[in-house]
Amino acid sequence: MRIISGEFKGRKITAPKKLPIRPTTDMAKESLFNILNNLYYFDAISVLELFAGSGNISYEFASRGTENITCVDQNFGCIKFINETAESFEMNIQTIKSDVFKFLELSKTKATIIFADPPYDFSVEAFSKIPELVFKNNLLEANGLLIVEHSKHTDISHLENYSHSKSYGGNMFSFYKLTSSDEEE
Repeated sequence: MRIISGEFKGRKITAPKKLPIRPTTDMAKESLFNILNNLYYFDAISVLELFAGSGNISYEFASRGTENITCVDQNFGCIKFINETAESFEMNIQTIKSDVFKFLELSKTKATIIFADPPYDFSVEAFSKIPELVFKNNLLEANGLLIVEHSKHTDISHLENYSHSKSYGGNMFSFYKLTSSDEEE
């Protein structure tokens, strides 16, 4: 995997083969960041990456100037790899070793962008818990987005606060945001 843009553009990151990861493809990542680049100033947002794996998405945000980044993953090897990589690039990325669902139940920290990349073989019920917990616990800032990466074979467009999806090869990104009535509460 490589960093697409920003200060560390072109830098390759090689994760150990033993890590249980499936990094977002460069093509899908580039397309996603083209969308986000039109919506946000990266140096003015906070990011929460769930099921962080290699930290691929967080490195891209950090390379583009985001300073407030948190990665959550339950695998110690993934957290160790993210910490080592962030330190070698001098990126400000905080890591939390935790089950993502437990983290979402207990967390009170809001983020502008919450990016979740759970295992593609999750059931629709497991996928549905992500937006459910994010919105129930009010973890998304008013102008924020929850982005869930999943297989094109998984349909989660029926979930509450769904906005739209974008497909890139076998990858899909489903976008969720607060509705106006949610923002007024």
